[in-house]
Amino acid sequence: MYLPSSRIQLSDSRSAGTVGRTIDESSDATWKLTFPSPPRLLIIGAGSRGHAYAAALTHSTNTIIACVADPLPHARATLGARYIWGAGANHPTPDGNPLPAHEFADWRDWVAYERARRARECAGESVEPGVDAVLVCVLDELHTEVVEGVSGVGVHVLCEKPLGTGLAGCVGIVNALKEGWGKAGGDGKKVFGICHVLRYSPHNMLLRRLMLEEEVVGEVLSMEHVEPVGWWHFSHSYVRGNWRKESTTAPSLLTKSCHDLDFIMWMLCSPPPSSMRAPHLPSFITSTGSRKFFNKSRKPEAAGDATNCLKCPIEGDCEYSAKNIYLEKQLRHGNTDWPVKIVNPQIEDIYKASGLKPATDKLLENLSEDYTADTPVAEVEKRPWFGRCVWESDNDVCDDQCVTITWDDDPAPDENGKSSLKGRGAKTAQFHMVAFTEKICERRGRIYGTKGEIEYDSSVIKVHNFKTGKTKVYSPKQTGGGHGGGDEGLARQFVLAVDAVNNQGMPAAEAQRTYLGCDLDEAFLSHAVVFAAEDARKQRKVVDWKQWWADQVEPHLHQR
Repeated sequence: MYLPSSRIQLSDSRSAGTVGRTIDESSDATWKLTFPSPPRLLIIGAGSRGHAYAAALTHSTNTIIACVADPLPHARATLGARYIWGAGANHPTPDGNPLPAHEFADWRDWVAYERARRARECAGESVEPGVDAVLVCVLDELHTEVVEGVSGVGVHVLCEKPLGTGLAGCVGIVNALKEGWGKAGGDGKKVFGICHVLRYSPHNMLLRRLMLEEEVVGEVLSMEHVEPVGWWHFSHSYVRGNWRKESTTAPSLLTKSCHDLDFIMWMLCSPPPSSMRAPHLPSFITSTGSRKFFNKSRKPEAAGDATNCLKCPIEGDCEYSAKNIYLEKQLRHGNTDWPVKIVNPQIEDIYKASGLKPATDKLLENLSEDYTADTPVAEVEKRPWFGRCVWESDNDVCDDQCVTITWDDDPAPDENGKSSLKGRGAKTAQFHMVAFTEKICERRGRIYGTKGEIEYDSSVIKVHNFKTGKTKVYSPKQTGGGHGGGDEGLARQFVLAVDAVNNQGMPAAEAQRTYLGCDLDEAFLSHAVVFAAEDARKQRKVVDWKQWWADQVEPHLHQR
């Protein structure tokens, strides 16, 4: 049976700020992390997540965003002007214009350029500096080929979640990175980060410390965790948008909720930071779920055969009106960021340059785009249609899904060599991903222990003690940014790890533990749980974890 190699040593009060300074969960963390020799990064994918991490890094560190790779000239220009060569970048060019080494139309072009640059350097030429790390922020279905493609270049890698869209792709990434690291010299590794940002928010760091280190509710017996996706958010991303079809991307449990399955495994499987004990692996996994609402059988009769909101006779009365969601609720209030920029990233520039009316015209033009019965299916499927009727879409991913993970007693030697059930007793986790909610991605849940109960949402943690009958309320500092400060927290920790390896002589494995608290094996483990849950859902069975891993995963790992 495969056991992840991770032995988390990281205190949940992670290093930040000037190198060596620390913060805790109540800190505002507003000061900037300054490196004597700032890490240089390439961002592959200039979409919303590329911008999110570029913003997080330039806001909280002096990291240099050195170059960008994206096939869209406008996308490259927008990200580059903000974070690479423009006046607001950490290292702008004198005239505010890009240099040839700043932008690439394809990540393969960067690989070729970097190999040639190194060859020139080895030949004794004076060359421009390269990059220390790569951030992979392309569409999910491209992760595998991009990560495998850069794995042998010898750079640190931070990959947006998920690792890949299928089990085979994720295994391929694990194998490619380990084989690439084996050729890298030194300790044979580079730092790898996965953007499971829920681990890095002050709220969740405190929650885990209370549960695992302070043991405020004793031994944990069960956990309930809910991800409320949000009624219009789900329609935007998973009905009209890029993640609507499992065949072209992946199940919504992976594309939306791998964050949450990783959070549950981090809380219930991974040992406390100070422990060297092996993870407490699950015993059984089961799942149920389906596309309950967003299908043609639910379409209001009065809508007729309309396939586009702007042509629909009941558009004004429909809660899923694209005009209402994107124009009335967003653009008219001055929001040109997500989700409006996903419809068309140029709307932001139009709004800033010319005002609301031209921006509205462009948005309505995009929302009016429709297809006919003669439009080839392949053409319809290859792109999102943000003005599309939600009941006429070609989506097939679950809009409501439940996962149950069960652990059996699994005693293991403690720090004194004695067999112990501490942290390894029988327990259960229940996860519910639901689309039809007022809240958007504001997770909530309960943790039930032998001595008390924890109730949490995205801002407050309540701990009730059975013995005293008292409830203590914690309100962790909200640091701002995406995912409750998790985006910025992860980005900062990643570049700290890169700096530790490159400039402080720390072995990559140690830097991984110290600053990220999660290695490649642990990142892959939580992805595997998602795939096991999907097997359970589709086959309507209970998955035996140990057997599933032995059959589906173990034979395909090159280095075990």
